[in-house]
Amino acid sequence: MRKQGAIAGMAVTVVAAMAAAGIFVFAGRGSDAAAQSSLTVNVPPPVNDRIYASPIARGRPIVVIDAGHGGRDPGAISVSGQVREKELTLSLARALRDELVKRGRVRVAMTRDQDDYLTLDDRAAVPRRLNAAMFVSIHVDSAPNPLARGASVYSLSDVASDAEAARLAARENADADRGPRSGTVDSMLADLAMRSQMSASADFATRLVGKAAGRVELRPNPHRFAAFHVLRRADTPAVLFEAGYLSNVDDEVMLREPVARSKMVLALAQAIEADVAARSRR
Repeated sequence: MRKQGAIAGMAVTVVAAMAAAGIFVFAGRGSDAAAQSSLTVNVPPPVNDRIYASPIARGRPIVVIDAGHGGRDPGAISVSGQVREKELTLSLARALRDELVKRGRVRVAMTRDQDDYLTLDDRAAVPRRLNAAMFVSIHVDSAPNPLARGASVYSLSDVASDAEAARLAARENADADRGPRSGTVDSMLADLAMRSQMSASADFATRLVGKAAGRVELRPNPHRFAAFHVLRRADTPAVLFEAGYLSNVDDEVMLREPVARSKMVLALAQAIEADVAARSRR
């Protein structure tokens, strides 16, 4: 009996380990039935909570950088067909991380540091878990008009600034998980917190436009706003930075050029540091 109990315990341990790994086997009668009815479920990799920082940045505020798209979601495709948005956003995100770490004024986390697919809620959960001071989501746009070009900065608003902003938000919100609304009191408190978050996000967007002007090609009226799910769920000041248009030949050339990207990264880094410092003094 003692031996049988030990074997049974081992079996339970193996099954638990398989369940934790996301491997489930459903067995019918006989080995052939078991083979035919087996099913393997691949659990997606966890989002990245690693903190990047220089030794002098110990205890400094955390900024989360989100490289848009990834994995099975390539994002926009360039005019040449040679570049995908998910690759450019990751390159920009890594460069921004490295620049911020080198400067030592903030600590940095990334939602992804490789070619992973993440839902919007996966991305927004990272700044909430880390109690981040800021969330910056990096994207590259595409438009039916091939002449449209230049970078833009989007902050959160219940009402879109223009039709293009509304269309972009609808496209980016496609896989959003819209959960049930909370009770009246909770909703009122959440709305008050959201208004403060929107105001801080708009302030940062204005600061970023100021830092980018003269260094980076900007769209007319570059600060725009719309109801982006990932910004709303971040629970911290947050912006969505569109680095340019892959549907524009000149922007594609610019975005593929490391020197041009480095100017963009520097403007982002300086705006992030200035905004975090300004809010920490309040």
